[in-house]
Amino acid sequence: MAQIFAGQLRFGIHSGPQHTSYADYLRLWQTAESLGYDWASVFDHFIPIQSDPLGPCFEGPTLLSALAAQTSRIRCGILVTGNTYRHPAVVANLAATIDHVSGGRLEWGMGAGWWELEHQEYGIPFHTAARRIRMLGEAAQVLKLLWTQPRASFEGRYYRLSEARCEPKPLQRPLPLWIGGMGESLTLRVVAESAAGWNTFFMPLEAYRRKLDALAQHCAALGRDPADIRKSLVFPTAIGATEAEVRERTERVARAYGIAVDEVPSRVLVGTPERAAEQVARYVELGVGDFLLGVRAPVDYDTLRLFIEQVAPLVRQAAPARAR
Repeated sequence: MAQIFAGQLRFGIHSGPQHTSYADYLRLWQTAESLGYDWASVFDHFIPIQSDPLGPCFEGPTLLSALAAQTSRIRCGILVTGNTYRHPAVVANLAATIDHVSGGRLEWGMGAGWWELEHQEYGIPFHTAARRIRMLGEAAQVLKLLWTQPRASFEGRYYRLSEARCEPKPLQRPLPLWIGGMGESLTLRVVAESAAGWNTFFMPLEAYRRKLDALAQHCAALGRDPADIRKSLVFPTAIGATEAEVRERTERVARAYGIAVDEVPSRVLVGTPERAAEQVARYVELGVGDFLLGVRAPVDYDTLRLFIEQVAPLVRQAAPARAR
């Protein structure tokens, strides 16, 4: 199976809908669309993460459907749904419906689920990581069966289907299924087994190479070409038009993450447009085709514009011909 969107280099935004209002979040998506971003993504949590858990947080798939109805061009993604929150047969129908609402612009992501506080508050069993990832592997198979077969039967360890239907089918054939995570032993095996795309977060080049090597080993064991799996990275930024702006934003990020300033470059894209583009181009050389700018409320619209207007064109110029 050939890679989805083969030959395309795409730029997007990923923003958790927390500590914001619906009007402000809609403005973010519509601005990203007007600026020329290729896609935008919500997350799937009920309680804010990596911040004050007492603030507001919109439910992911419901919000995604509303945003799909109020945009026209931009690809509509969710990176990623927590598999423990919903039965995968229900998820298959959710995704198929949103693909129709969007006119065939959906990018659906799945992960094993990790935010323990949500499970505790809602009484959702929080199994071991290994079990949650095994459940994810079965769930991915369930989704793909329901999206493609008139009637689907499945007998797994955790899920079962009996002549199950999912109608209407997604508009896209196939509907892009992303798997999120970075665990080398279990999660990347699920990616090799079932994913059209693999999503993870920005990390140093050498660490990312190790992940790619692990993915390639799983693919070899399954007889799959790892080049057929599209790769995406979500990355926070500390970019600026001048070195002074870069320093100010680097210090801001360090405060937000509670880390030392010298630790920021290992977790965040840092630099002027030229420096940032050079860094991104190195990941393009490793086969990454999608780069999603991590955005938090309150939104820094200056950075949003700077990246798509100055960094993205430089990356496209520097990218190898095979990745354009």
